[in-house]
Amino acid sequence: MINNQYNRSNQPSWKEVLSDELQKPYFNDLEIFIAEQRKLNIIYPPNNLVFNAFNRTPFDTIKVVILGQDPYHGYKQAHGLCFSVPEGIKPPPSLKNIFKELKQDIGFEIPTHGNLENWANQGVLLLNTTLTVKANEPLSHANKGWETFTDKAIEILSHKKERLVFLLWGKNAQAKEPLINTSKHFILKAAHPSPFSAYRGFFGCKHFSKTNEILEKMKVEKINWKL
Repeated sequence: MINNQYNRSNQPSWKEVLSDELQKPYFNDLEIFIAEQRKLNIIYPPNNLVFNAFNRTPFDTIKVVILGQDPYHGYKQAHGLCFSVPEGIKPPPSLKNIFKELKQDIGFEIPTHGNLENWANQGVLLLNTTLTVKANEPLSHANKGWETFTDKAIEILSHKKERLVFLLWGKNAQAKEPLINTSKHFILKAAHPSPFSAYRGFFGCKHFSKTNEILEKMKVEKINWKL
């Protein structure tokens, strides 16, 4: 599964920094669980895109981390990047609200698609804390082992990288703050962009311009948020 997909970075790659984790019994059990689930149910995203966030954004390129919860559970929505959908798929409500905030914050022109690959290619790790889901059943693969794996990825980022910007939207993402060394990294927190909470602090958070202000001060190339 993961071992055949990490080959993009010439610097220490995700495969290398997570090599110990990939050998642990829980990860083997997780792979067996997912394989069995795929025989019985429709599982998103497709197998080749489960680790898309890692493959799109090699370890050495990361500047910004956005944490989601679990993949979209609707038909063809999930493609391994949190909040993102492939072109041709209608942007879900949370993503529409992200676009609204971008427009208010930086004058973002709202696109006709919801594919955020351009962000990932610039060093924005779009990581869900659970990487698979059963069709039409949100959180159906929670507490199966994915969180252990993605927590380790966050811990490794915190330990091995310097001056990353973490965008933590909502309680689930903010629960990961203890994994992050706040003396080394920047954390921006807001409500989740879901329609249920966006008006309670996501709208008006200006996280996109604030992120670029931080990167600019560090003399790091800013993110072009336009798609």
